[in-house]
Amino acid sequence: MTLRERQLAALRGGRPALIVVDVQRSFADPEYLVGYQLAPDASAAVAAAVRRTGALVDAARAAGVPVFWVGLGTDPATPWRASLWLRTGDPGAPYGPDEPCVRGTPGADWYGLTPADDETQVVKRGYSGFLGTGLAEALRDAGVGWTAVAGLTSDCCVAATATDAFQLGWPVLVPADAVAAYDVATHEAALAQLALHVAVLTTADELVSRWRR
Repeated sequence: MTLRERQLAALRGGRPALIVVDVQRSFADPEYLVGYQLAPDASAAVAAAVRRTGALVDAARAAGVPVFWVGLGTDPATPWRASLWLRTGDPGAPYGPDEPCVRGTPGADWYGLTPADDETQVVKRGYSGFLGTGLAEALRDAGVGWTAVAGLTSDCCVAATATDAFQLGWPVLVPADAVAAYDVATHEAALAQLALHVAVLTTADELVSRWRR
């Protein structure tokens, strides 16, 4: 038995959960991504990841797998100074009109998929879905034994959320075709890092098959 086979076999009997990260208009809607100047292959990859994440949500619901939603909610009243410093060099700069996912604006809306009324949603202020959100407590309360993380982007918020899930004790699967970045090479590098340190890579179809067992 290979290492991967042993890793996957060890998940049998544990309750899975799907964590959906940042599939919001600011990060997924082509109209909002114009400023990123995505190459055609990256644009197509983002669109495909959104579609496959939506299909995973449908499959999870059908299989009785709980879905947890993680979205960015930028609050202009309490700016993320470190992010402003990194992006602009000025930690005290005001948010500009292109700031993503400002709470109460269309950019923060889900894109292409919608949480059900009984599914847990958390609003994060930074990269990780676990940072100050109560997501860990919600997973524990639901008796989750292992997680799958899908959405956007593979190099940033997906990676941060998957890493924290792993560090908090949950085995993590990442469906490589249900995550994407704004550059294909960056995406591939992110997957390599996740596979090395955090997660077992899978596909959306393989993940669904595992849920149905």
